[in-house]
Amino acid sequence: MKKILITGSNSYVGTSLEKWLSDYPDRYSIDSISLRNELWKEKDFSEYDVVFHVAGIAHIKETKDNENFYYRVNCDLAYETAKKAKNEGVKQFIFLSSMSVYGIESGVIDKRSHLNPKSNYGKSKLQAEKLIKTLGDDVFKIAVIRPPMIYGKGCKGNYPRLVNLTLKLPVFPEIENKRSMIYIDNFCEFVRLLINDCSSGLYFPQNKEYVCTSEMIEMIAITHGKKIRMTRFFNPLLKLLKTNTLNKVFGDLVYDRVMSEYTSEYQVYEFKSSISLTER
Repeated sequence: MKKILITGSNSYVGTSLEKWLSDYPDRYSIDSISLRNELWKEKDFSEYDVVFHVAGIAHIKETKDNENFYYRVNCDLAYETAKKAKNEGVKQFIFLSSMSVYGIESGVIDKRSHLNPKSNYGKSKLQAEKLIKTLGDDVFKIAVIRPPMIYGKGCKGNYPRLVNLTLKLPVFPEIENKRSMIYIDNFCEFVRLLINDCSSGLYFPQNKEYVCTSEMIEMIAITHGKKIRMTRFFNPLLKLLKTNTLNKVFGDLVYDRVMSEYTSEYQVYEFKSSISLTER
C-alpha cells in the first residue's frame, strides 16, 4: 500500500484526488494537511511514500501589493515542503505547476516553446519548479505537472464563468477554435498512474480531444435544458477586438499532442461525458 500526503487540504485538485483514490482502499492510504500556518512543519513526513503538493494561490486578481505573497506561497513554501519531504525519506514529490509558465496566450506549445511567464502566478510557479528540481536524485523522484485548464464539478476559474454566460445569454458566437483542457477525473487518474510508477520528469496531461469553446457552450446548454443559438454574426468584430479575455475564450491554445503521451491510459471520460458529469 502506498501512503500519500496531499498538501492543500481544501484545494479543488487535492480533494478530488483524495476522493478518486478512495475507490482503491486496499492500494492507497491518503492524508491531507493545510500549509496555512506553521503547524505543518511538525508533521512527520517519514511515514509517506509520496507528497503531492497542490497548496498555492491562483484565481485572485494580481496587484503590486500581493506580488510577494505569490512568490512566498507558490515558490518558497513549495520548496520548503519539498526539502522536508526529501530530508524525511519520502520517495516521490509531485508538484502541480501550470501552463502559465510559458506566458503564451494563443497558439501551440511544443517542446521548443520558451518559458516566459507574464503573470506573478506563472513566474512563481516556474521559480518553484527550478528550485524543486535541484533536489531530485535517484532516491527522491521529482514529478512536475503543467496541466492546461482543469475543469469539473465544483472547479474554479474560467470554466464556471463560461457556464454562467451560457445560462444568461440567448446567443453565443460560433467560432472554431482549439483549447487544451483536462477533466478532473482524467487528471486524477493521470496522477494515480504517476504514483503507481513512482515516475519523475515533466508532464503535460490533457484530454484526448482539443476543445472548441462554442461546442462546449452548446453541450453545457443542452445539459441544462437551455436553448442557445450559435451565430457567426459577431465573428468579424471579435477578431478585431482581440482582448486578453476574448483570447482566453475564443483563441487557440493547445499543447502539441506529442507532449502528452499515452493519453488513452488516463482518459476515463471522453469530453462529451465529462461535460454531462460536471453539469448534471
